[in-house]
Amino acid sequence: MKINEKNLYTFANSKPVDREGYLYFKRDTKFNKRWFVLKGNLLFYFEKKGDKEPLGLLLLEGCTVELSAEEESQQYCFQIQFMTPGDIRTYYMSADCQTSMESWMKSITCASYDYMKLMVAELQRQLEEIDNRNKNQTLNKNEPKTPVKPPRQRQNPFNKLPSSSNQSSHSAAELEVRRPTIWQVLYDTSDYSINTDVL
Repeated sequence: MKINEKNLYTFANSKPVDREGYLYFKRDTKFNKRWFVLKGNLLFYFEKKGDKEPLGLLLLEGCTVELSAEEESQQYCFQIQFMTPGDIRTYYMSADCQTSMESWMKSITCASYDYMKLMVAELQRQLEEIDNRNKNQTLNKNEPKTPVKPPRQRQNPFNKLPSSSNQSSHSAAELEVRRPTIWQVLYDTSDYSINTDVL
């Protein structure tokens, strides 16, 4: 696909941008301070801030971003590496501080189309999960409620009925009390007279 340079320059200078700022950039032999503008998966670099035409751009597809141990001259250095069949291209960049370096590395890593595609797929999956959960809650609200079974009644252990052995002994005691004595038979206590029929 042929890209019109004029349209590309206009796009590079248009707002909004995903990230912009100064980085030290090494393409061939030495580090040079450049103004970088990240828009989508395109990383433009200019000689200085406010320039209309970029010096170049990097298409951030199929690349890896990692810390660089090779460049000891720059403290906060990282590299962008493109691996193509039979060729490896490495671009070294350096920031002013640790926070800036980490932020640029994260922004560049998340800029590729493949990453965005994965993020969109994950967000769609989460949205479907929320929709399914909401549908299930709506269905549960519309279902007729079944009556709740009352809790099982428990007996108070202190309210026990007397056991059968206690009942029988109690009955026997009552029988003994009711059984008349010989004196009750001989004498009628109601009128204090002797019952001669028994004698």
